[in-house]
Amino acid sequence: MSYEGILLFVLGAVCVIVAVRWVTEKTGLPAAALLTLIGILYAYLPGPNLDLDPKLVLTFVLPPLLYNAALDSSLLDIRRNMRTVISLSVVLVLVTALLIGLGFSLWVAGATLAAGVALGATVAPPDPVAALAVGRKAGLPSKLVTLIQGEGLLNDATALTILTVAVAAWRDGNFNFDNAVGQFVISAAGGVLVGVAVAYAVRMLKALRYDPLNANALSLITPLAAYLICENSFVHHYVTISGVLAVVVAGLIVGHDTPRYATGASRLQVSAVWRLIDFLLEGMVFLLIGQQVPEVVEGLRRYEPSTILIALAITLGVVLLLRPLWLVTTQWLPRSLHTRLGGQDEPEADVEKREAPLTGKEVVALSWAGTRGVITLAAVFTLPIGFPDRELLHFCAIAVVLVTLIGQGLTFAPLVRWLGLRANQTDKAKLRNEARSAAVIAALDRLDDIQEQQHDNVEDEAIETMRKQLQFRLDRYQRRLDLLEQVESHEVPESPQYEAALMVRQAVIDAEREELLRWRDAGRLNDDSLRVLNRELDHEELVLPKRPSSS
Repeated sequence: MSYEGILLFVLGAVCVIVAVRWVTEKTGLPAAALLTLIGILYAYLPGPNLDLDPKLVLTFVLPPLLYNAALDSSLLDIRRNMRTVISLSVVLVLVTALLIGLGFSLWVAGATLAAGVALGATVAPPDPVAALAVGRKAGLPSKLVTLIQGEGLLNDATALTILTVAVAAWRDGNFNFDNAVGQFVISAAGGVLVGVAVAYAVRMLKALRYDPLNANALSLITPLAAYLICENSFVHHYVTISGVLAVVVAGLIVGHDTPRYATGASRLQVSAVWRLIDFLLEGMVFLLIGQQVPEVVEGLRRYEPSTILIALAITLGVVLLLRPLWLVTTQWLPRSLHTRLGGQDEPEADVEKREAPLTGKEVVALSWAGTRGVITLAAVFTLPIGFPDRELLHFCAIAVVLVTLIGQGLTFAPLVRWLGLRANQTDKAKLRNEARSAAVIAALDRLDDIQEQQHDNVEDEAIETMRKQLQFRLDRYQRRLDLLEQVESHEVPESPQYEAALMVRQAVIDAEREELLRWRDAGRLNDDSLRVLNRELDHEELVLPKRPSSS
């Protein structure tokens, strides 16, 4: 395809992604499923297509997506739920790969254990993008969001390591379990160490992060640097290290540090840039997934229909049935059998709270959140030429992606609503207002400290003005808390006074912006000054909640 053709394709893809987002906002349908269906439809139409380059996806697409997801995750929440996260992202991935490998070696004609394990590794890791996008809109409880996020961040590293071991076993002609386990441990440990090192290197450059442009540049190169350190040929000559795990660990630590080591302007700009990158990369990948269907189907001609059906049944059966079975089984196990992870000992009451088992409804929702996506397709297409049953593995992988992404993706929101799983918005609102009140009280205490120091009358006046503003905010937060304390439902009550205040503030900002535009259009204000003043209003408008009932 020519450069002009590629540019035309990319422009068209961006238009489709924007249109699909508009549709999803209006209908609530998952964007990932719609984009995949559009990609399939486009693939069968005449016109240029882009092939999914697995190396390109694994190097330039997956690290930024995982890094941004890690930045938005909570290191503390994942740590509190580490046992379940490890169970899903490591142990379940291993069991899935092994079961599919055994199934292929026993029942698929001519298939080897290495081929089955390779396929199992590619289809084992769920891609949480579709599930989280739908779940958050449906009000999924924060505990389930944390579990889905944590699983999606760590399972890719497990899967890619297993895939590497399976390909190496095929090349060597035998599968050595001890060597495979050793390679897995070294790869994971190396990825964690590199991720920690990269995160602390970013922390040492905190002076650069005070400037928004420097912060953006540093943030954009961090995931690529972490991945490159692990995956370059020089390092691979001596040891195999998980670049994916390094990216995730670096993202979790940097995201945890960002409120402490970055300015407000840097955080706002970096967050906006990453939202745009994430939006475009995810949309492009799901379009590309759909476009691979014709090529994959074409490669099945040399297989008997019975062989295809048996392979597909084994793959889909393990993927769809093992996850709920695993979740139910692990909830029945005594807590003493779970691996003790998560750091220092905690008071007994805190441990009980942290280890609360999943309810039946939560198990059902988490079982249905196992949509597969970009990592599955990118991983299976990295299988080398000559790998046994390569075309059959491609078909099984893309079938799993389509069944889970479209089937589970389209039905996840109705399932969540039917189960009645809703985050407790009242508790969230209470917590936020309590934190706001605590912050204001700390600010008032700081004013008392300043007032005790030597200062002049001008500073006295400034202190008193600031004290009145802070006291007004504290009174407002307290009134909000008093209202929330009286609520018995999980939904935040509507407050006419609160909504009226938001409406009035928005109207005032609109009036100020319109007047500034009139000054500019009349030639009394230049565009440079207009941009500065508009930015001030934009920041004021940014803090106004879009949904008053969730504030």
